[in-house]
Amino acid sequence: MRTFGKAGQIFWKDLILELRSKQILSAMLIFALLVVVVFAFAFQPARETTRQVFPGMIWVAFAFAGVVGLNRSFVGERQQDCLMGLLLAPLEPVSIYFGKVLGSLFLMGVMELAALPLFFVFFDFPFPASRGLFILILFLGSLGFCLIGTFLAALAAHARASEILLPLILFPVLVPVLIGAVKASSLILAGGPVTGEIMVWLRLLAVYDGIFLVVPWLLFEYVLEV
Repeated sequence: MRTFGKAGQIFWKDLILELRSKQILSAMLIFALLVVVVFAFAFQPARETTRQVFPGMIWVAFAFAGVVGLNRSFVGERQQDCLMGLLLAPLEPVSIYFGKVLGSLFLMGVMELAALPLFFVFFDFPFPASRGLFILILFLGSLGFCLIGTFLAALAAHARASEILLPLILFPVLVPVLIGAVKASSLILAGGPVTGEIMVWLRLLAVYDGIFLVVPWLLFEYVLEV
């Protein structure tokens, strides 16, 4: 419990700094909105093909906008030597990880709340009947993205070209999460009944999220010391 309490303090610190500057959130929102507009002009909403790739569009927008936020999660700490202060503080390194995850998840949630309604409006797509399950898919997919992305962002922050390196190492590892999120979203948005196939993809998301909840307990201390 002490670990998560310290993580909450780090999250609150990052949140206050972001509310003052609004640099990361504004960049994520602008990027996501641009992707929505580009897709809206590139694809005709009435076509069946567009409706088939609609879930993929959503997650492409979320993933690329999310990378914008992840790129800044540790680079700022490195530039100001704040990370050294955190390491000298009486807290476990994994608390830093979970604090950063909470911060990234919060920013992702705000960005999704702003961008998702525009997707449904621009493409004239009905909101799914199973709203609770769709929200669960969004949460598990976003959580997996933030868990993996935060871990790799800490690793990439040591490199000179960290903003280039992070997407290169992130997206290959993120493939199972994106596939699971897109497949589960497709089945829900199709409007059919909840089937066992949806549960398979949900279990994939849950298992992958669980892995990156455990791995940092073992490795994050060494990642920070690289």
